[in-house]
Amino acid sequence: MANIKILLAEDDSNLGFVIKDNLGDRGYDITHCLNGLDAEHATYKDKYDLYLLDVMMPKKDGFTLAQDLRAKKDETPIIFLTAREMQEDKLKGFMVGGDDYITKPFNFDELVMRIEAVLKRTKSVEPEQKAFTIGSYILQVDELKLTKGEEVSSLTKKEAALLEYLAKNINLPIKREDMLMKIWKDDSYFAGRSMDVYITKLRKYLKGDPNIEIQNVHGVGFKLVVTEEG
Repeated sequence: MANIKILLAEDDSNLGFVIKDNLGDRGYDITHCLNGLDAEHATYKDKYDLYLLDVMMPKKDGFTLAQDLRAKKDETPIIFLTAREMQEDKLKGFMVGGDDYITKPFNFDELVMRIEAVLKRTKSVEPEQKAFTIGSYILQVDELKLTKGEEVSSLTKKEAALLEYLAKNINLPIKREDMLMKIWKDDSYFAGRSMDVYITKLRKYLKGDPNIEIQNVHGVGFKLVVTEEG
């Protein structure tokens, strides 16, 4: 299945190479990470069609990574890879947001069939949301516009992407480093200063609605707060 991007998190470098090689031969585009933390960072830098997550990994295990991804509204399908066959583990895998579960050792033809079945079942038929209501404003991401009645503000791509990320998490705190990796693909000091400038710009764009506020969350990052009128 061409043009399908898969993120593989597997701490066994030999097995990871074999999986990547075999799936690559079948036309999949594979990114391999050796631990859960690196895999999480990879999700900030790129968009994937499927996650293959080993359960037992250093730095962040597969179940915890899946929970964190789902908490961030990442609905990318997940298949867990594990040597553990206990029923409780399989149930936990589904409880934390997994779509399928395959135990090692496995046949690669079976793995491919499971991947194709999950993708067929979960591939979104709805277009990705590109218009967001933020209080009395409407953000049109593709058109790079923020409108409020007859008032129209033209946005840069980065302004639109940053406001989109905030709008997807209205009233929820977002980690500063998550925002940086998602939009800037970089969490350096200079990227942070750049983001602060953009946040200031977005606050100016939204100042026409007193029910909207981009708050600083101490020690965390930011939160786009939209309160009910009245």
